[in-house]
Amino acid sequence: MNEGILEKLKILAESAKYDVSCASSGTVRRNTSGGLGNTVGGMGICHSFTDDGRCVSLLKIMLTNHCMYDCAYCINRRSNDHPRATLSVNELVELTIEFYRRNYIEGLFLSSGVMRSPDYTMERMVRVVKDLRTVHRFNGYIHLKSIPGCSQELVNEGGLYADRMSVNLEIPTEQNLKLLAPEKDFQSVFTPMRYIQQGMLQSLEDRRKFRHAPRFVPAGQSTQMIVGVTSETDKEILTISSALYRRPSMKRVYYSGYIPVNTYDKRLPAVRQAPLVRENRLYQADWLMRFYEFRADEIVDDRFPNLDPEIDPKLAWALRHPEHFPVDVNTADYAMILRVPGIGVKSAKLIVAARRYGRLTSAQLKKIGIVMKKAQYFITCRELPMNTVHEVTPEYVRRILTEPKKRKMAADERQLTIPWTE
Repeated sequence: MNEGILEKLKILAESAKYDVSCASSGTVRRNTSGGLGNTVGGMGICHSFTDDGRCVSLLKIMLTNHCMYDCAYCINRRSNDHPRATLSVNELVELTIEFYRRNYIEGLFLSSGVMRSPDYTMERMVRVVKDLRTVHRFNGYIHLKSIPGCSQELVNEGGLYADRMSVNLEIPTEQNLKLLAPEKDFQSVFTPMRYIQQGMLQSLEDRRKFRHAPRFVPAGQSTQMIVGVTSETDKEILTISSALYRRPSMKRVYYSGYIPVNTYDKRLPAVRQAPLVRENRLYQADWLMRFYEFRADEIVDDRFPNLDPEIDPKLAWALRHPEHFPVDVNTADYAMILRVPGIGVKSAKLIVAARRYGRLTSAQLKKIGIVMKKAQYFITCRELPMNTVHEVTPEYVRRILTEPKKRKMAADERQLTIPWTE
């Protein structure tokens, strides 16, 4: 590998690091005779995780960081004066294969700035994944970013070779998107999303009729929104996420806390660091919608349009709705048990299965894995005392559960301010 390609790799990998929607998907693409790689098993450059918890290493890189757009929030905006590089199709293909052979990676996450036009850029990206699959018979995981505004033909071709495709929404509302990226609009984002969805549905129909029909984006699609760069509330963000999840092809919505990389632009907020707590709360709320049967308007509403930074969204909902508690774990249905703070999906399933053989006690609940520190105020069972949220009030529960965290944060701050001496 020559010095020129290594220098390009350094520049383009650095430019790609701000895109967080690179988690692997758990899709299965087995190796074939004479092929190279697979997405089954293997070792855990960019570390992502499959649905079953496996760690997967991906080469996360851009085809080019040249871009015709001047989006205020993007490090690769046209007006920025920083090193630029472009890999040829053959260079990127060879780079991926060489990294795989050295056991550095198990797959590829490929994005790009928009060079010349969306179709020109997308055509080169599709050639990369096509060559990997057809020429080198590469069976590793491939996540391909679709370029907003590209043609349906290119999306359809790319979907035949990629495991997952994604189009970044970036800004949750079109009004603010126009403010920070006036050359973009929602139509250019949602149109390729619709192309991906149509291709997936058509592929499913074809595979029902013909067993060996080609798969189209078997791991579905994802998107990303930047949090904290514009004025949207958590309610607006989660409402959009909820609408996207109603599409059968959408598997993940990622939330990226705004990182101030272009501080000179007056349209951007003056912040010192990414809003990591808010980002974390949005992921927790997203988890509630995907796995805990919560609706977006239950997590955030007009009275509480933003998530509580001190407590997780599930606990916040429970404290706002004490009328639903306490829940008797020996008789309540699965959906209600899921809503108890401190009880996860796995624990809820174990409770439903275990109580068939007898009434559950507090000791058994602890063995199942329930976080009793939270759950004790919201459940009843045979041995638990009547110390529920009604007896001690929601305000008391909140104070009890947040004070230890506040004390620890205060202690950490004091420790940082104490000068070190031997």
